[in-house]
Amino acid sequence: MKKCFFVFCCIVSITVSAQKKPLDHSVYDGWQSVGERVMSNDGKYVAYAINPQEGDGVLMIQSVSGDYKKEIPRGYNATITDDNRFVICRIRPFYKDTRDARIKKKRPDDMPKDSLAILELGKDKIEKIARVRSYKTPDENGSQWLAYLMDKGLPDLSRPGGRQEMDSLTRLNTMLSVADSLIHVADSIKNKVNDVKMKGMAVLQQPRGEGGSGSGGGARPGGAQRGGARGAAGGSAAPAAGGDDAAAEEGTELILKNLHTGEQHSFKLVSEYYFNRNANILLYETTKKANDSLTQASVVTYDLANGNSKTIFKKFNDAKNYAMDDNGTQVAFIAERDSSSKALQKFYKLYYYKTGADSAMLLASRNSNGMVPTWTVAEAGGGGGFGGGGGGGRRGGGGGSAISFSKNGQRLFFGTAPVLPPKDTSLPEFDRVSVDIWHYNDDQIQAAQIRSLNADLNRSYLARFDLNTKETVQIGNQSLRNVIHTMDGDGAVFYATSDTGRRVASQWQGFTLSDIYTVNPDNGKTELIRKNFKGGALSASSTGKYLLFFDEVKQNYFAYNSITKQLNTVAKDIKTSLFDEENDVPDDPNAYGVVQWMEADKYVLIYDRYDIWKIDPEGKERSVCLTDGRKDKVQYRFINVDREEKFITPGQKLLLHMFDEKDKSSGLAVLDLSKNNTSVLFKEKVTVQAPQKAKDADVYSFVKETFVRSPDVFTMVGSNAAVQLSHTNPQQAEYNWGTSELFKWKAYTGKETEGVLYKPEDFDPKKKYPMIVYFYERNNTTLYNYQPPAPTPSRLNIPFFVSRGYIVFVPDIWYKKGYPGQGAYDYILSGTRAVVKQGFVDSTKIGLQGQSWGGYQIVYLITKTNLYAAAWAGAPVANMTSAYGGIRWGPGILRQFHYEKTQSRIGATLWERPDLYIQNSALFSLPKVKTPLVIMANDADDAVPWYQGIEMYSGMRRLGKKVWMLTYNGEAHNLVERKNRKDIQIREQQFFDYMLKGDKPSKWITEGVPAVMKGRDLGLGY
Repeated sequence: MKKCFFVFCCIVSITVSAQKKPLDHSVYDGWQSVGERVMSNDGKYVAYAINPQEGDGVLMIQSVSGDYKKEIPRGYNATITDDNRFVICRIRPFYKDTRDARIKKKRPDDMPKDSLAILELGKDKIEKIARVRSYKTPDENGSQWLAYLMDKGLPDLSRPGGRQEMDSLTRLNTMLSVADSLIHVADSIKNKVNDVKMKGMAVLQQPRGEGGSGSGGGARPGGAQRGGARGAAGGSAAPAAGGDDAAAEEGTELILKNLHTGEQHSFKLVSEYYFNRNANILLYETTKKANDSLTQASVVTYDLANGNSKTIFKKFNDAKNYAMDDNGTQVAFIAERDSSSKALQKFYKLYYYKTGADSAMLLASRNSNGMVPTWTVAEAGGGGGFGGGGGGGRRGGGGGSAISFSKNGQRLFFGTAPVLPPKDTSLPEFDRVSVDIWHYNDDQIQAAQIRSLNADLNRSYLARFDLNTKETVQIGNQSLRNVIHTMDGDGAVFYATSDTGRRVASQWQGFTLSDIYTVNPDNGKTELIRKNFKGGALSASSTGKYLLFFDEVKQNYFAYNSITKQLNTVAKDIKTSLFDEENDVPDDPNAYGVVQWMEADKYVLIYDRYDIWKIDPEGKERSVCLTDGRKDKVQYRFINVDREEKFITPGQKLLLHMFDEKDKSSGLAVLDLSKNNTSVLFKEKVTVQAPQKAKDADVYSFVKETFVRSPDVFTMVGSNAAVQLSHTNPQQAEYNWGTSELFKWKAYTGKETEGVLYKPEDFDPKKKYPMIVYFYERNNTTLYNYQPPAPTPSRLNIPFFVSRGYIVFVPDIWYKKGYPGQGAYDYILSGTRAVVKQGFVDSTKIGLQGQSWGGYQIVYLITKTNLYAAAWAGAPVANMTSAYGGIRWGPGILRQFHYEKTQSRIGATLWERPDLYIQNSALFSLPKVKTPLVIMANDADDAVPWYQGIEMYSGMRRLGKKVWMLTYNGEAHNLVERKNRKDIQIREQQFFDYMLKGDKPSKWITEGVPAVMKGRDLGLGY
């Protein structure tokens, strides 16, 4: 009887499995993912978002203990207050409402707006406020305070001035009035041009003030950009708060709320607002009221302790880039108050206010002491050249600095920039010559210059205003673009790098050699540390005493002592490689990187492939390995759970991520530095994503997933078992899913190699399945990654095809310098044949799919083998000889470095080894191709020139081969528009089902889609 029951259960199980549905294209929009996540400081609450691919998400608020759960539909941008009492978030409008408004082309003011939600944790009532533009809470302390800026109110159609639907006659009269107004404007411009011709450019200068400059400013809370490029004509999307332009955007109501008492304060016409770090001051800017000449723009400080307001600045056209010291006793900002809104130039000045003063005082302008001649105070101020020190040594990437005070408030930093001449507008637009001059000595080619034009116009350089001497001290300059500060700006020494005069070589190297300097922040003087440095891992110690860096040529770490001015070779006693052991590109390997500096600069922690090492920056003490991962091939990596942390203390416990190279499992561990002991919290055959730790408790939050298990939020208290909070995608159980397994084989090179093999959930080893081989470099670490069914930008939609009865194989590929095509052949083909030997793949029904570098390997492979019955290549390079001189249009840079030093792995110029460029190019072997091929080559591809797809298509077409090319208009290297992503998924399925399953081909495959039918017939029918 038991035997019969067992047989019956097996039959039922098989039947249930067989009844599961295959995935189809309708499932995408509702498939969920875990979005943002935040934990309370005490570790008792977690807020996280569950979002569909398209539609309305939900913000979940749950207690770690499991006794409280609350949902806020469409909630996002959540914050939990420092006192663990409140969660605050924004609420998006309904997706459908926003979509309908876009279809109706409603004006921005009439689009659906966000709301604000306030929830006291542990309670049920949610307070909601409609039409909120933004909100802010203090960084520290002040947990009771919340400020939020209202959006514009809806027009009252019953009152004068409310927008009403105009009748036809009114519309016609309005159009005639606008046309008449434009005629007057045109006449005025003609008169001004005639004046210029007669009297010269001087007639364009403003009668008073210094003119104006400034580069593009930051976004207002509402998102509108303010300011124009330095030296460009005036005018902007959102005119300045106090300008003379009647169309200046009017501020809205700011509400300051005490969450503990419920007390509220309202401030009118506010455009910007900020708390200081210690939450005792709220600073806000107001605008003029439209059509009211009596109101004035102003900058106001509001004392949160006593409720007193102080207007510190008024009568200005524009003010921005506000900074306060931690205590809120000092305020700095830039402002322009002299120019017309239509001025060709605007010059901003630096202003400063200190508690007790009557108002803000002028500190610096283009004529101030210490200012570089022909330079001015920069309007842009967020160029990023003022990097952080203290362990990470965050380097700036583009020049300049936001206005900021040092930690102790004794130093004030701001940005300066050269004054650019205004554009010549003396000629009408149709008479102006527009030409780009490509010069052989340019740092970057014109294409790159044009792409970075806004950044270059807005580039600024770090300066310090000395509050004692009242002088500007220039620290950065056009040679020293990137400055690394120390001790949060209070350090005695800063560091900087310069690649001036060597940037041209980035065209073929992909990098530039740099000089490393110390910079004295008191006077701007520099001293050279290292000339022509090639490397990375620059990290200033917390006090600035040391600068650590890795020299890729010498393959050693060095530490510079700014006191002794000695450069020490460090970590030289470590016998394992501190640089990439698996590097297979024709360039020096990168370092594994720096963990963090320790307190008082005593030690610094660095990585090797598996472990964390403690090293002496003087190079005298023995280096100590703090973990023990190498013997088991387990990687340990530090997780920084405190963004304010400047250094690691000797007794600190560090949260580590673990990854086992053998079985691809992962987990979390804690390294106790007081004992040099690592304890494993858990290690499982899962992928662990985005671990967090509560600030004041040993409570952890993270996301776990496998290929089979959808990502979910888990919490863990101490070393107790993890508790699952979310349950995403329950609908997955209705579909035939799949499994993933690690597959190993010996490649043609003799190397033992790994890949990931995906099989349908209802896999039967006795059946013969079609197979698609997908690849891009190496992917064995993705074994346990969850891959949702989604319209992807370009890669294979693996779960979709697996669900529909395909085997999918993703092999790792290893390369030899000069022979990237052969590397693809040796590993992809050998791996494919190894899978076929397992007996469950039909060797006559195998396809290839890949994008970019994967696309290149596909077009190369089909010239070397006829094993594959179908191929799909996105953005492939068909001809390395022409691609070598092409441009990556995204950044505008030449592609030569790609072949000489990086992914394409030729390792020589076209003139040194033309044979390798030809040998590795599919174009020269096209007569051998028998595999039908689909190419995706988009006409706005910003990485691979799309004519590479055309060369492949035209060559195969000329030879009478089966080839199709999809060109998505206006799309980049990878598809961005969701509608196009959905379209290509359908076509990809139709193509492979036709070629590998024998299904009926759709019209685009058999007939194509003529241009006259574009927009009329997509060709997806049969």
